[in-house]
Amino acid sequence: MLGKPVPRIEDAALLMGKGRYADDLSAPPGTLHAAIVRSPEAHARLARIDVSKAVAHPGVVRVITGEEIRAISDSFLVAVKQPIDQWSLAVDRVRYVGEPVALVLAQDRYVAEDGADLVEVEYERLPAVVRIADAIAPGAPLVHEEAKSNELSARSFVYGDPAGAFARAHARVGLTVEFPRSSYTPMECFVVVAEHLPGDGSYDVLANFQGPFSAHPVMARALRVPSSKLRLRTPPDSGGSFGIKLSVFPYIVLMALASRLAGRPVKWVEDRLEHLVSANSSPNRITEVEAAVEADGRIIGLRMDNLEDYGAYLRAPMPGPLYRMHGAVTGAYDIRNVEVVNRLVLTNRMPAALVRGFGGPQLYLALERLVQRIAVELGLDPLDVIRRNLVRKDQFPYKAAAGALYDSGDYGKAVELTLADGRFDDLKRRRDEARAAGRLYGIGFAAIVEPGMSNMGYLSTIIPAAVRERAGPKNGAVSMVTVNIDPLGSVSATADVTVQGQGHRTVLGQIIGEQLGLQPSEIQVNLEMDTQKDQWSIAAGTYSCRFSPGTAVAAHIAAGKLREKLARIAAKQLNILPDDVDFGDGRIFSRTNPDNGMPFGRVAGTAHWSPVLMPEGDDPGLRETGVWSPPELEPPSSKDEINTSLTYGFVFDVCGVEIDPVTMEARVDRYVSMHDAGRILNPLIAEGQIRGAFVQGVATALYEEFVYDDGGSFLSGTFADYLIPTACEIPELEILHMESPSPFTPLGAKGLAEGNCMSTPVCIANAVADALSIRDVPLPITPNRLNAIMGGEEPAAPQRLRRATAPVPEAASGGRALTGQGTFEVAAPPSAIWNALLDPETLRRVIPGAHTVDVVGENHYRAEVSLGVGPIKGRFVADVRLSDLETERFARLDGGMSGPLGGSTGSGEVTLTPTADGCRLDYTYSVVVNGKVASVGGRMMERAAQIVIGQFFERLAGTVGAPVAGRSPGAGGGIFARVAALLRGLFGGGR
Repeated sequence: MLGKPVPRIEDAALLMGKGRYADDLSAPPGTLHAAIVRSPEAHARLARIDVSKAVAHPGVVRVITGEEIRAISDSFLVAVKQPIDQWSLAVDRVRYVGEPVALVLAQDRYVAEDGADLVEVEYERLPAVVRIADAIAPGAPLVHEEAKSNELSARSFVYGDPAGAFARAHARVGLTVEFPRSSYTPMECFVVVAEHLPGDGSYDVLANFQGPFSAHPVMARALRVPSSKLRLRTPPDSGGSFGIKLSVFPYIVLMALASRLAGRPVKWVEDRLEHLVSANSSPNRITEVEAAVEADGRIIGLRMDNLEDYGAYLRAPMPGPLYRMHGAVTGAYDIRNVEVVNRLVLTNRMPAALVRGFGGPQLYLALERLVQRIAVELGLDPLDVIRRNLVRKDQFPYKAAAGALYDSGDYGKAVELTLADGRFDDLKRRRDEARAAGRLYGIGFAAIVEPGMSNMGYLSTIIPAAVRERAGPKNGAVSMVTVNIDPLGSVSATADVTVQGQGHRTVLGQIIGEQLGLQPSEIQVNLEMDTQKDQWSIAAGTYSCRFSPGTAVAAHIAAGKLREKLARIAAKQLNILPDDVDFGDGRIFSRTNPDNGMPFGRVAGTAHWSPVLMPEGDDPGLRETGVWSPPELEPPSSKDEINTSLTYGFVFDVCGVEIDPVTMEARVDRYVSMHDAGRILNPLIAEGQIRGAFVQGVATALYEEFVYDDGGSFLSGTFADYLIPTACEIPELEILHMESPSPFTPLGAKGLAEGNCMSTPVCIANAVADALSIRDVPLPITPNRLNAIMGGEEPAAPQRLRRATAPVPEAASGGRALTGQGTFEVAAPPSAIWNALLDPETLRRVIPGAHTVDVVGENHYRAEVSLGVGPIKGRFVADVRLSDLETERFARLDGGMSGPLGGSTGSGEVTLTPTADGCRLDYTYSVVVNGKVASVGGRMMERAAQIVIGQFFERLAGTVGAPVAGRSPGAGGGIFARVAALLRGLFGGGR
């Protein structure tokens, strides 16, 4: 059964829309629905939180703030000994845009959202630090003052003699690379349904948490209960995760505490804007890497300084990405002299966490770019440099310098198979033809090892050896599967993995079915995790390619135990020896005399119905749990050597990339990917996983990036600016396989679901470097970035109006800057427009969404408006002052707008010019938008501004067509119309 492309048994229900996701499952009676009030500020003190209006709103049951949470819970544990306190709601201050500040509970989600808009929070803005380099600069604003520094940990590791290697090297080649923040976006966002059970003080929680379950004791500790009193259940289906759903755990704690405070169950479903702004992202890493090389390109020494940004908090089990690949820091290459510095930094950005392939994409971007640069600077063929440095076949099992124990492989053969059959010749032909025609074309390579089944002790490498010795060793990874056979012979199984769409039910059915002679469809596999009923350990969950080398082995062990027991039962009844028993086609029979056999169900029923027929020493019943804990996963050594994973697959990629010299768009022309993942358990599922990782690797290389401005505002909070490639943008992928079974697992299988997330970004980057003959290739490789590298920045557009665009006030810096200008023709004299603009009551009628317009002083106005653009909707207060008034000719305005979703600060100018038919109105504005609202896509925001300003002037023109009531031109009043309409336009124009 294993090794065959068995179709996924999961797909029938999913393709018919019959999947059962977390939001589909019924909630307990009386469940309240939650909405979260999030910070629009990157760094600020919480001066005041007024929940009175929200509490008074019909249908709102309760509003919870951070102080209430602090009183009944503990802050989350962190991996380093630093005073970094984080509760599930902000306490005292906020440290990133999107941080939860308050929780509104209501009868339904709609009312909860309305209540969230009514919570008034006063923020005292503090200096924010966003870029890694700024965070470690002297005098930088501190994300956590108690920690005294933004650099929380710095560890140096030396293996071999790197100093000697660099001293005797023929050449030294180095470069600095930066891996940006991004996050693969699952179709389904976070979902939590929590209930506090006052009878025993326990919590029952349903959530689409993916693991690792090492976060379970972290949650229980935060709730101040034993782990047994936090029952965590997961749904039968999940709309993807890619590492991200680890980060639902703070919300599990929040909703559990909310249920305790409200005395009713609580349900929360995350929306897409919340997810993009504040779920998690991969950490941003800057790596300075340098190689000591011989004249032929052989690497004899490697230095690597990693500076990694984890955002505002260090969530467990961070800093996983910084250390997960540590033992394999030399990748697929035989480099014996290594020096590594690992530094972790906090900034005022959303906390970073696990994202598919975590740690691998960051490592290989540096290492494989370095290999390409060695070839360029020494005038060598990149393939020759790769070949000379690969670990040889005769070296396996291979102990890497930093401690990883590579199990098996033939890397050289994999490279040659990839290039064979005319594939490489075709790429070279395409390149040569393109270059001969004057087009830009390059070829890139990437050679990586792909780890599977993480050693749970790898993170303890962050602690010095002496401290580790006192704390006790941390190591290993336990996998568990239970297989049960009922009295009628039906087989069911549970496992310690969580569903994310990989097809684990199918493969577990294959493994168990092969042992018991049954079809996979005859094995009922239930992967809904229940921590009070199912087998699990801190290593449980779906991450780090642990399924094939871990859970699959546990299933093999459990099914093997049942096979042996059934063989003993059958042998007694068939009057044969247990060694002669075989299984197949739903029967148990004699291998030497197949006619001597019994139906599988009849033999199984014996263990339930006829204990008297059981062999001596065997208990009745058929239920076995397989437990797999491989001995190769040892604790870190006294020399900081660590075997970070159990298995290590090999991936070799080659691609051709063509760049349009006009649009600077990079197009992948051909891509070939070779995988050696040991024994392939199901080729169909393996191909699906590889293709999915490839798509996300292309996205990292060319499209996806989380962008923040200097003030910490998040600028890519919708799919208008956070670009996700569709099927139309993904090139064809040619997948090749070879098999080097792992000697460390009974099935010989390794992980393969993360490889192209690691290899594809740097393979494409190397091809772009080759095409353009450039040293630095920033990710994602967008046309704008390539244009800036090749042609410099474009000149500014000329000004159309006689007055320069108003400058952005200094106080407004640190947000998303928007500028605009325009002209309107109005069939009314300037005096009519001027009078209308100075009349608050007229403005209230004219401004889209305005509730009130009030005069609060001379040339000083305040208005309350409701705003909406795309997913951003809320209520805002605008405050505006007028200056430089030239009656019926010109006015300047300065002011700002604030609300629960953020605010803006800026200025604008309005000029009135008489015309034969009435009046021409010219305007300019320059505004900086901060907070959550800044996450709206730039194109969406610009268009919304144009629409709402158009609405304003259309209404104004209609108003001045009749006599205008109000004060005379010098009597004050509000050209506030321009302020409110223009600033409001920057947020959008919901009505």
